[in-house]
Amino acid sequence: MKSLLILNDAPYGTERSFNGLRLAKALTGKGSQVTVFLMADAVACAKTGQKVPQGYYNLELMTKAICREGDVLLCGTCMDARGLTDAELVEGAQRSTLAELAERTLAADQVL
Repeated sequence: MKSLLILNDAPYGTERSFNGLRLAKALTGKGSQVTVFLMADAVACAKTGQKVPQGYYNLELMTKAICREGDVLLCGTCMDARGLTDAELVEGAQRSTLAELAERTLAADQVL
């Protein structure tokens, strides 16, 4: 099964992106082919060098784990608007486009 998760919220401040990444990780564990597409403020989930208080969740680490088993794509326009460069992304995460999101949406069995 192909699953596409589209995240829009900032990595911290709400738990929406955290819960989306948790679900993506759980789906990879169930054998689903997972793509996570980060848009708007969610592109910061894939930024390297995140420093969080001890005991607090770290979305950089979660994103890296998903990259090992699935695809993490970022809206290039959203990255540019936030000053995020390709060199600042976690290993395995990739700049992408709305056209690729459209293709992945049509190919997915489920979109969340």
